[in-house]
Amino acid sequence: MKLAILSRSPKSYSTRRLKEACIKRGHKATVLDTIKFAIYVEQEDPSLTYKGQELSHYDAVIPRIGASITLYGTAVVRQFEQMGTFTLNPSHAISVSRDKLRSMQALSRHNIGMPKTAFVRDKEDVLPAIEDVGGVPVVIKLLEGTQGIGVILADSVSVAAAIIETLQSTRQNVLIQKFVAESKGKDVRAFVVGNRVVAAMRRKAQGQEFRSNVHRGGKTEVVELSEEYERTAVRAAQIMGLRVAGVDMLEGEDGPKIMEVNSSPGLEGIEGATGVDVASAIVEHIEQQVIFPDVDVRQKLALAAGYGISEFPIVPNSTLAGKTIAETALRDQDVLILNIDRNGVTIPSPHGSRELLVGDKLLCFGKLLTLRGLVPEKPKRKKKKKKKRV
Repeated sequence: MKLAILSRSPKSYSTRRLKEACIKRGHKATVLDTIKFAIYVEQEDPSLTYKGQELSHYDAVIPRIGASITLYGTAVVRQFEQMGTFTLNPSHAISVSRDKLRSMQALSRHNIGMPKTAFVRDKEDVLPAIEDVGGVPVVIKLLEGTQGIGVILADSVSVAAAIIETLQSTRQNVLIQKFVAESKGKDVRAFVVGNRVVAAMRRKAQGQEFRSNVHRGGKTEVVELSEEYERTAVRAAQIMGLRVAGVDMLEGEDGPKIMEVNSSPGLEGIEGATGVDVASAIVEHIEQQVIFPDVDVRQKLALAAGYGISEFPIVPNSTLAGKTIAETALRDQDVLILNIDRNGVTIPSPHGSRELLVGDKLLCFGKLLTLRGLVPEKPKRKKKKKKKRV
């Protein structure tokens, strides 16, 4: 195969290792500077040029998009997608994961551990938000900070309020997040490739620093993840839509808490700590997936009038609960169950003998009229009690 690695740093450890792994596995690899592309949007002919020259064909693209060029970088990746080229991480997934608020919003729809988080703009909402996430100390984060930059621990309400007000005055958007005290100064990085964790390490901050990032001087050690932590990491990457991700988790008293899902995780720390050839695992995954280019299923199926896709849970009073798929006779009603999400584990293309359980989440394709009758009513949200402000 002919592979392109999109990177502004050809001499960086991660870029070099990926290129070496491609060559080692018999592929041709070229490092291309992401901002040297020009994008041409034409009817039935999306195209790219590189340094003013027509771009040759590539079988797959490995995006290494830095935070400073997220907008343009994802536009280049998206153009490769429009041209039918396989991209290791999709452009949309990169955009979502790069925005801390957007990624936390996406995760919050699912049964996955995460620190309580608030986002406010009005200064009158700052104090109630700090109280809502559990009170001080709190962690304050810039929405698009990387490598620990823009992450501040505030020990008092007055300090937290002052920091937030100062950052907002410079037009910076910030998150207020619960401080997981039992995980102070350390976190776990799980490196996900495809649907499995290929390597994991624990990062520990040094001295008075509470940020454990390697770029902040944090030390690393290999860690054997429990099934719960592995499942959480893989699920988080899937929710983001990432095939390759560095999933950072805090070790809370009640289990893993997702801190961040990184779409361009570095290889130096994880390979150095674990001795695992992560780069080769990534290239091997590309080999397995390159013949399956991305398809916008919802868009394609929307063309069939009266048909669509729906995802919904099986609730206790559902007519589907306790029955096998065959017993539901959904196929006779033009409804196909594409997969079942059971406690975070995906069961693809389930057989007719599979029993449906309360709590299962079904992804179905079929007649909208039939699907409408299967989707349970959404429970009414309880109103929060208004808090008195002091």
